[in-house]
Amino acid sequence: MSSQTSAAINGAPGLVRSLTLTHAVLYGLGVTIGAGIYVLVGVAAGRSGMHAPLAFFGAALVMAFSAASFAELGTRMPVSASEAAYVQAAFRRDWLSLAVGILVVAAAIVSAATISVGSAGYVSAFVHVPAWCIITGVVLAMGMVASLATVQSVTFAGIMTLVEVGGLVLIIVAGFGQGADVFARLPELWPSANDTAAWSGVAGTALIAVFAFIGFEHLVNVAEEMKEPRRTLPRALFLTLGLTAVIYALVAWIAVTAVPPEELARSPAPLALVFGRLTGLPLVVMSAIAVVATLNGVIVHMIMIGRVIYGLAAQGNLPKILTRVNPVTHTPLPATAIGVASILLLALAVPLAGLAELTARLTLIIFAVVNVALIRIKGRNDKPPPGGFVCPRWVPVAGLLSSIMLLVADLIT
Repeated sequence: MSSQTSAAINGAPGLVRSLTLTHAVLYGLGVTIGAGIYVLVGVAAGRSGMHAPLAFFGAALVMAFSAASFAELGTRMPVSASEAAYVQAAFRRDWLSLAVGILVVAAAIVSAATISVGSAGYVSAFVHVPAWCIITGVVLAMGMVASLATVQSVTFAGIMTLVEVGGLVLIIVAGFGQGADVFARLPELWPSANDTAAWSGVAGTALIAVFAFIGFEHLVNVAEEMKEPRRTLPRALFLTLGLTAVIYALVAWIAVTAVPPEELARSPAPLALVFGRLTGLPLVVMSAIAVVATLNGVIVHMIMIGRVIYGLAAQGNLPKILTRVNPVTHTPLPATAIGVASILLLALAVPLAGLAELTARLTLIIFAVVNVALIRIKGRNDKPPPGGFVCPRWVPVAGLLSSIMLLVADLIT
């Protein structure tokens, strides 16, 4: 039984299915496209040179296996605290379900806190106050937005996503407007079949680039608020992954054609360098876009954290008070408040250096567990609901193996 159904039976207000495919894709892009691309372009250029765009497509292909597993499980169980629900359905162990749910919440809180701290550097270019004041203002203001009706908060985040993506599109358009060089150099994109060094570089870069795609999986935690989730969720997952891959690859190609890869690799702010080289606009424009990107990252994480805590309570793993939904906004305010308070406390009180990498590793562990859950559910021949997305049995196996491979590769590098 979904938490939405349970809430309705108890006579309490529940979550409302108000999100369309457009809302879902904008939410997915907002939580996936982040500050990582601004740094990874330089890393990719240093490792793969003119072949860097191929690494982003390779990373998207690796992520596609787990995306398909999330799509099937999400259409089987379109509920909040989705990963915990999948594990519960597969293993029927309350402690394991709770552990996975807490792991998801912890990873998101660390990520949101890291983004909040990062936002202070960009905001300080426009507001000259102490960093702790900026961080507090950002977290509390974004918490208020996350507490609005879901369609309102997601629409607000969607507008910010358009601005965030618009900055990358501006670079792409400026690059293509520089003349025929972008097209004339396309043969340099694909290395020759016997160039093992080049292909090895692309493979190594793809392992790094995969971290720029982490975030799309958060879509499953707002599935309970999607219209027709069995149709909307799979489409949103794959559209988010595909659009992100295209944007990343185009940005990487423009970057390596506008600035020599060696120079990109040495730059601490490679996209800002490309932006200035192509447009001649002051870097304050890119700083303003970066402010929007960081604020958006905080909002979308807060929305997801509130839904996971709400879902864990609805599944009986946390106190029932956390299932309370505001009758006006139909959002889980107590659960959201816990997320906002945790983010603020962590951002102000704990050194966050290195925690972003830890978040990525925790996410890959979650990917592995979710793929194992689908393997087990398929092994029992549990029938999916009519009209749900179904992937072949080998897909979650590939998702599991790729998640383990990425974890091992990350730990030994």
